[in-house]
Amino acid sequence: MSTPEHERWTALTVRRPDDVRSEAGGPVPLSWQMEKLTEHNDRLSNRRLPADFPYDIERGDADDSLAALALGTSIRRDIEREHASRVREAIELGATWDQVAAALDISADEARDLLREWADGQRRMWLRYEADGTKPFGLDADEHAAVLALAADTNGEAAKDGRRD
Repeated sequence: MSTPEHERWTALTVRRPDDVRSEAGGPVPLSWQMEKLTEHNDRLSNRRLPADFPYDIERGDADDSLAALALGTSIRRDIEREHASRVREAIELGATWDQVAAALDISADEARDLLREWADGQRRMWLRYEADGTKPFGLDADEHAAVLALAADTNGEAAKDGRRD
């Protein structure tokens, strides 16, 4: 089933990571980005096939290379933006800091820093929206304090039974 937004996305030419936006300016699902990246990568891979390859194929060009680079950058950025919220979820759901650190291939201290930085950014966003008179989005004061408590807990025990206190 295709939606008008998916059809627009499918037809969109991507040359820069900033081209990867929904019509409303919001995020594009990672699965859509991966689908488009796979199409460009497939055409680029076809360039390696012999000139007398017996099947009808499309061979990639510079536009495919540029799109693959831009999409790869966009996907990497989107995934990195999710890391801290996934760290929060993992700790709240009972993972230890050592497990989270191993999953990210960083130290436990670096994982806690990542969570703290994310929480501070979410709190600043809340305050900015609040100051503008817009419905706040991000972390309110209590949520911010709860996330900082998770980050301060070196054993990952602040989350009990997958729930915040």
